[in-house]
Amino acid sequence: MLRTLLLCFAVLLSFFTQAQPTASPGQRTYCNPLNLDYGYTPIPNFSEAGRHRATADPVITLFKGDYYLFSTNQWGYWHSKDLYGWKFVARSFLKPQHKVYDDLCAPAVFVLGDTLLVFGSTHEKNFPIWMSTNPQANEWKEAVEPFQIGAWDPAFFLDDDGKLYLYWGSSNEFPLYGQQISRKTFQPIGQPKEMFGLNDERFGWQRFGEYLDNTFLDPFMEGAWMNKHNGKYYLQYGAPGTEFSGYADGVQVSDQPLGPFTLQAHNPFAYKPGGFARGAGHGNTFQDTFGNWWHLSTMVVAVKNNFERRLGLWPAGFDQDGVLYTNTTFGDYPHFLPTGPEDHLKSRFAGWMLLNYQKPVRVSSTLGGYLPNYAVDESIKTYWSAATGNRGEYVQTDLGGLSTVYAIQLNYADQDADSSFLGKQRGIYHQYKLWHSENGRRWKLLVDKSRNQTDVPHDYIELSAPVRTRYLKLENVHMPTGKFAISGLRVFGQGSGSAPNPVRGFVVLRTEKDKRSAWLKWTSVDGAYAYNIHVGSRPDKLYSCLMVHGQNEFYFKGMDKDQPYYFTIEALNENGISPRVPVVKAL
Repeated sequence: MLRTLLLCFAVLLSFFTQAQPTASPGQRTYCNPLNLDYGYTPIPNFSEAGRHRATADPVITLFKGDYYLFSTNQWGYWHSKDLYGWKFVARSFLKPQHKVYDDLCAPAVFVLGDTLLVFGSTHEKNFPIWMSTNPQANEWKEAVEPFQIGAWDPAFFLDDDGKLYLYWGSSNEFPLYGQQISRKTFQPIGQPKEMFGLNDERFGWQRFGEYLDNTFLDPFMEGAWMNKHNGKYYLQYGAPGTEFSGYADGVQVSDQPLGPFTLQAHNPFAYKPGGFARGAGHGNTFQDTFGNWWHLSTMVVAVKNNFERRLGLWPAGFDQDGVLYTNTTFGDYPHFLPTGPEDHLKSRFAGWMLLNYQKPVRVSSTLGGYLPNYAVDESIKTYWSAATGNRGEYVQTDLGGLSTVYAIQLNYADQDADSSFLGKQRGIYHQYKLWHSENGRRWKLLVDKSRNQTDVPHDYIELSAPVRTRYLKLENVHMPTGKFAISGLRVFGQGSGSAPNPVRGFVVLRTEKDKRSAWLKWTSVDGAYAYNIHVGSRPDKLYSCLMVHGQNEFYFKGMDKDQPYYFTIEALNENGISPRVPVVKAL
């Protein structure tokens, strides 16, 4: 009898443990890249190295109290009430006569009164502007057919005097253009006007290439976007190439919607060349329901194709001097979602450090050279792949000691995806179990998504309560296609030790020959896994951040040769952040 009771108790205890909710019903935080059910590239010759997810060139617009997100080639769009949970609406905006792959490539999205309007990139006069008063119900009709301007990377801007403008351009030869558009007929008024172009001889960040060396092509200028703030017009643009870590957004400012424009000293204003997922170019700047500013942009993968990309969301704003900034510090770590008006100059970073950078890994199997530690090397470009996509394949990470875990991000990679996966795939899903252990022998179920029916390529789990543990194991149950492959099993929380000491010996050697570039050096800090270098145009405006892993030098090639720069640095480990060193001026 006693044995029977004990057995029943054990079964009930097991059921109780597995049935407990493990994620907050309402997430307080999010983590880049955004966890969207990204479509696969629809272009066959873009996926000869393997079918893969891809999107870029995003726009978020607030319409009737909800957020709408459009981006390149998704065969639809998303809507959300909180900037975290996104629901996809399937919709093609191509008509039978449009013999192209691009369905809303780099879309323009804008609001006129009670109507949401959308227009996709084209070099021809053959696309309509679509309109809807009820986009959640997928109710659309043509506002004008066809629109009489062939515009690639278009962006509409409605001024507060009721005048409507269009900006466009995507070229490594031509500048951005702007033109007034009739608000009633959507016909062009007057002639297009040149706004401005790039000047990579002055601005180092505008040089083409991963190493900003202009050795392959001249730099591209694209992705126009306009905001108005305190009577000033901020015309934003992406450069120098969407394939590279330094893909960024710059801005120029004017008193008039069509210029002339002058340079903002802080440029680029959206910049993220380091970390797990890099790039912060070609996006849009918008306000949330509380009036806070955010910048949405493109992040780079560029493994199976140059145009393999994801989306990132960053706190942004205008400082007291009217300087437009984007806060990308710890930009792919957990950040708090908005709950009211916020000062985005103060970090929204949750303070949860990465606990498993380059820590020991165990796996169920390995496919070729897709090695286990690629799952914890803080690079979205590298990934571990199991030999199969079968149930039971796993990857296990050792935090090196007992730590307090607050959140986990699972970044899946595309390995051997089905050849039919071209364009948006419906009805696909990931299923997994996430286990934890204090000693690597006795395991407890932490997250159970073995019945999940959603597509979560960058799943982010904020635990309802932190857990004290050392080992985590991600066990595959179901893959939507291909092998079980992970580019980042990222564990966030607090370690049990001390934050690193401050950096010593920080020097900035700005070259005499080329003032666009500098060599930054410092003494390695024991126990630090990375460093944040903060840089800006003034000592009180260090708005750009460069995260550097596992080295004690960095070649910064992103400066305006005609102005001084200011630098400081801090060291990072799983326990926290060191104090910053005194600001260094580089003439």
